[in-house]
Amino acid sequence: MFCIKKIANDLVWVGANDRRLAMFEGVYSVPKGVAYNSYLLLDEKTVLFDTVDKAVLSRFLENIAAVLKNRTLDYFVIQHVEPDHTAAILEIVRLYPNAKIVCNAKTLSIIKQFFDFNCDERVHIVKENDVLVTGKHKLNFIMAPMVHWPEVMVTYDSTDKILFSADAFGCFGALNGAIFADEVDFSKDYMDEARRYYANIVGKYGVQVKALLNKFDTRPIKVICPLHGFVWRKDLSKILSKYKLWSEYEPEETGVMLAYASIYGNTENATEILASKLVEKGIKTQMFDVSVTDASDIISAAFKWSHLVFASATYNAGIFVSMDSVLADLVAHNIQNRTVALIENGSWVSASGTKMKEHFLKCKSMNILNETLSIKSSLQEQQLVQIDLMADAIKKSMLK
Repeated sequence: MFCIKKIANDLVWVGANDRRLAMFEGVYSVPKGVAYNSYLLLDEKTVLFDTVDKAVLSRFLENIAAVLKNRTLDYFVIQHVEPDHTAAILEIVRLYPNAKIVCNAKTLSIIKQFFDFNCDERVHIVKENDVLVTGKHKLNFIMAPMVHWPEVMVTYDSTDKILFSADAFGCFGALNGAIFADEVDFSKDYMDEARRYYANIVGKYGVQVKALLNKFDTRPIKVICPLHGFVWRKDLSKILSKYKLWSEYEPEETGVMLAYASIYGNTENATEILASKLVEKGIKTQMFDVSVTDASDIISAAFKWSHLVFASATYNAGIFVSMDSVLADLVAHNIQNRTVALIENGSWVSASGTKMKEHFLKCKSMNILNETLSIKSSLQEQQLVQIDLMADAIKKSMLK
């Protein structure tokens, strides 16, 4: 039986949820599942916006058939070719052979890399600001390269002021009966997942995200329909303001994220003491063990907080494996505009601090504090003063 949701008078959500997926893209844990959104416009001409992942293909096709009833599909807009949004292309082509595929030139070239069918005969190529009139609705196509693949475009319905935003404004988590962000306590229950989604999926491309936001300075938006997560119809500033901050790599909150890699608990202990000192000074903290925490959570937290502390045991004359991986991932996601403090540990050679610093030297606008703590095996009582100095330096840097 089909499950559909009405977005507007003639716009219907025909997507599906996957709660069995453990790792999105094989990288990001999704304990709350993930939603694959697709939308069907029932104007004089019918328009399908994107498809879904193969895991939910049959449900998706049932939804489309239920909404179209005896009508055919006229247009099939492909905004993003990633397989979690295009797995149904061949089925759509087979079931609706007269539907025109609407995409840009880059999209077409990537379609040919993934799929083997004669798409040239059925494609309608669009460029920046091209318009497709479907009856009452006028669809404006706007290129959004690297948000988060090079071919990405978004679609703006200038009639109803609806933005079909591709991967922008998405969120991890299945839709548990609700389709609109205002039907849940988004700030409490989903903002962390929205940030984790942004930081890990498009966080590297802040410049490109900002460019897309600028394109809508003069276009009013009443509804945002992303390819993952909730549809926004109220309080759009809540998500738009976050995207502005994130795209500029500005922290949301003043506070400290502490992430540690500890083998026998001694590096963890030093980090714990520092966190305690910071809280005593009235500073908010969030703490992670990188060996048991999904890297995407740590990257998300790094996008949230103004100050970052990384503590690592020395391992094979370098950084402990899990910490080295997290830092490389964080740098790859273009983190910047943060203050960083480092704690290193080594029983005979403490090399992890220098190696961690090398990671951050690749980043822009990072303030690396001089107050590095170096431990040999375990924290000594006389080193407590160094932790106090580090805590003081962190607090002082917050006042600038």
